[in-house]
Amino acid sequence: MNLYKIPSHVAIIMDGNGRWAKKRGLPRVFGHREGINAVEKAVKFSKKVGIKYLTLFAFSTENWQRPKEEVEAIMSLFVEYINKEIPFLIENNIKLLFMGRRDVADYIKLAMEEAETKTKNGKDLTLIIAFNYSGRAEIIDAVNKILKEKKEITEEDFKNYLYLPDIPEPDLLIRTSGEKRISNFMLWQLAYTELYFTETLWPDFDEEEFLKALYDYQSRERRFGKVIE
Repeated sequence: MNLYKIPSHVAIIMDGNGRWAKKRGLPRVFGHREGINAVEKAVKFSKKVGIKYLTLFAFSTENWQRPKEEVEAIMSLFVEYINKEIPFLIENNIKLLFMGRRDVADYIKLAMEEAETKTKNGKDLTLIIAFNYSGRAEIIDAVNKILKEKKEITEEDFKNYLYLPDIPEPDLLIRTSGEKRISNFMLWQLAYTELYFTETLWPDFDEEEFLKALYDYQSRERRFGKVIE
């Protein structure tokens, strides 16, 4: 492993669970369960290489339109994952945060709040799960907060009204499964993020695939709109 430029913040659009299951003649829920295994691998690898923030796009506001049975299965897996991982997160000094609207069922909201409280002292890695999240909704929610305060703001001020204002913007966005779009994810924060797309389906995204993305990232020259002499 020859990594010399580690992104501080990596965001991942975890795509392809359903297609992974379909290729194997299995119900979609099997792909989501396998996707959780890929999440665990990504978290462990991120801590190992020194990534400080890992944001995973788990469930969008649009995903509620999926079949009821699939949504219910995802919610069950989501809460199961949260409760199961808390001891591991605490032991490995990892803080867990959630990004998105919290107008969800009480049992889901309670699991999220308890996980955030129990892992709040984590310092090695901050794991952020975007759940019931929409980039446009985040911007609208920020604007509505500003309107309540009735004041003019700068671009820097605006950031303070986003869901997690203290988290730095992603250096690298990874999207799996071959799709080449950001799908309403962190629209404000991704303005200067490096983008990496892979054909690999999320359940197959392992340490080797993560390394490929990091090697590609360290070959990039980030300009932020400036000219580099």
